[in-house]
Amino acid sequence: MSDLFTAGGALQSEGPLADRMRPQTLDDVIGQDHIVGPGRLLRRAIQADRLSSIIFYGPPGTGKTSLARVIANTTRAYFESLNAVLSGIKDIREAIDRSDERRRLYGRRTILFVDEVHRWNKAQQDALLPWVENGTVILIGATTENPFFEVNRALVSRSRIFQLKSLSPEDLKKTAERALTDEKRGYGQWKVSFEEGALEHLVEVSGGDARSLLNALELAVETTPAQWPPEKGTEITVGFEAAEESIQKRAVLYDRDGDYHFDTISAFIKSVRGSDPDAALYWLAKMVRAGEDPSFIFRRMIILASEDVGLADPYALQVVISCAEAFDRIGFPEGNFPLAHACLYLATAPKSNSAMTFFDALGAVEKEDAEVPNHLRDASRDAESFGHGDGYIYPHAYRDHWAAQQYLPSALRGKVFYSPSIVGYEGKIREEVIKKREIQAAVILGETENAAAEGEYLTWSAVSKGREGWFKRLESGRSALLLKDRDAIFASSSINRHDRILVTEANDGLLLWECLRRAPEGLSAALVDTEAAREALLRFASTLDETEKPQIAVDSRKGIPAPPETEKLFNTSRFDHIFTREPWRRGFGAETKAAEAFAEYARQGMALLSTGGDMVVLQSPPRSGERLSRIIREECGAPHKLAEKLFLAEEAFFTEKGVSAGKAAKAEWWNWETELLASAFTGAGFQTEFEILEQKEERLITERDILSWFDPEHSSWGRRIQKETGEKDFFEIRNIINERAKSGPVNWQWKSCLLAAKKQ
Repeated sequence: MSDLFTAGGALQSEGPLADRMRPQTLDDVIGQDHIVGPGRLLRRAIQADRLSSIIFYGPPGTGKTSLARVIANTTRAYFESLNAVLSGIKDIREAIDRSDERRRLYGRRTILFVDEVHRWNKAQQDALLPWVENGTVILIGATTENPFFEVNRALVSRSRIFQLKSLSPEDLKKTAERALTDEKRGYGQWKVSFEEGALEHLVEVSGGDARSLLNALELAVETTPAQWPPEKGTEITVGFEAAEESIQKRAVLYDRDGDYHFDTISAFIKSVRGSDPDAALYWLAKMVRAGEDPSFIFRRMIILASEDVGLADPYALQVVISCAEAFDRIGFPEGNFPLAHACLYLATAPKSNSAMTFFDALGAVEKEDAEVPNHLRDASRDAESFGHGDGYIYPHAYRDHWAAQQYLPSALRGKVFYSPSIVGYEGKIREEVIKKREIQAAVILGETENAAAEGEYLTWSAVSKGREGWFKRLESGRSALLLKDRDAIFASSSINRHDRILVTEANDGLLLWECLRRAPEGLSAALVDTEAAREALLRFASTLDETEKPQIAVDSRKGIPAPPETEKLFNTSRFDHIFTREPWRRGFGAETKAAEAFAEYARQGMALLSTGGDMVVLQSPPRSGERLSRIIREECGAPHKLAEKLFLAEEAFFTEKGVSAGKAAKAEWWNWETELLASAFTGAGFQTEFEILEQKEERLITERDILSWFDPEHSSWGRRIQKETGEKDFFEIRNIINERAKSGPVNWQWKSCLLAAKKQ
């Protein structure tokens, strides 16, 4: 094992502070909670000692080597390390030989840590590839460069990439405080304090780099006393000037051929596109300070002038080209002015990306290479033989120099590519473009083609096979409805790849699989109500790696488990998101009121969520469901008086009118309103927003439906409707619905409530 991971005891105590303070266990790691926090994928893999090849990617000082050291302290596999700057193919072969021998003779795995893996050339990386592929070594690579560009593609494809982020000021301060209080590895033997603002200055200037902070801290502390080390218990006060001197102004982090080059120009373009002149100037200054080629910056601004400003300000392109020409004449340092001029003009200009519609037209050409319409062809060559140009209308012969006629190929008649924005100059031409387009469409398509297309009609009789067609069609409609619900739920929440998500009422798996796609490095957990449902979902997940599978638990109770229970079920008591669809589809349970059920659910969710986490609930209130009175009125042509009588009876049922006090709690399932659900979450401390979704689908009314609805003995709806309408009308309504069911699907309509609740 390399000295990098065996250094300890006296050697470790004499090393630099940054090396001495490296974390020894996962719990020692500060920051990077998105990959090693409780419940995260990487943490689970390390704890289970089931690592596959991985690559750590991130800026300097974020803990890549430290995480490798933690793995070395945790794994039962043998740990080897190489530094790509100092080692070559010979070193790789020697490490592979040792690994192969361990596997053959002792059945022991080897983890090979390669620091600065991007420094190896293609041949060196290729030399490692077959041994990673056959399992002789498990690779842990560390790189400050984007591995998708700097590391062999084949090596990347066999590894999982984990991106480490720069440490936050809070993380850096915690790192400094740990070093100041640790008696064995840090300065806990002395009483170290800082003048006001001194430690904060070190944290700020470190810029997310823990190594930079600890190096500066070491210099500041150890140069403050006249002699080092002083007596134990000595008070050491680090002044602000000492802090400034110990961490000099950092060089601009920039690589004209690497990630920082592309990331910085990306930040610049996005700031200009976002109309933020302050940010745009900052990123421009960073590029100039780092020596970026001004012609490259101008080239990107010229592209942006057409792509993102476009016709909202047609002069933008001219201004940027003029500034570029001015720079070519005067150069630096005065050339900074035209650079800033172009930057500020674009950042403050109105924006439109309507020029992107060209690529829609390009796509249409690739799909269908249509012929030029006869009246648009060149009349100077074949007018007599083929009638080319015949029928063309010369616009200048008309008022306003325009006349409506067809310009697109016949196969693309009515196709729209360009959609003018409402911004700037383009906003002024928008109305004219749309007006001409409407007139042109009316002339070209004519009254018949311009009419809305009739919907598909399905018929059925006892001797036809139409009913099979209905079921296929309804199956398709149901899938679309489910996807619509799923997309609405996920659109209400912002999910990161490393988030921990809990899905309740997850029997159908609809939300669970999307969670796995959106948070592959986090945790996707689900609650189902039967063991059979759990087994069914696990069968779908059987092709996934053990550490990537969702965690599914059975809980037949309503609601959400308490934190101690989720700790047992999922190894975490905190989630970033909780999603559920129709959690109260079966009611609230005996003697439980809607308000109580909602409030308890909200309290349970609040206890599990991390700060800033959210819950999203999609529920369809029965009160907002379809009414048979609408169906018999609009789809059956029932007598107006009968439809009105049924409408009033349903209103009475869904509004609790005339219900006895003893039945009020049970009836509350039918008549609760959306505001009741929202107020329960607000009362639990959430910031809430809700949206009403208009839902519809084609539905076949079955004999079973009719029996369940119109059975006064077992149906509370049927009992109430018969009471309000009278027995004669009640059975007439049943007959009307029964006849309508025979003729095909009905257009079923209802409303759902989408509630998004955020924990502050």
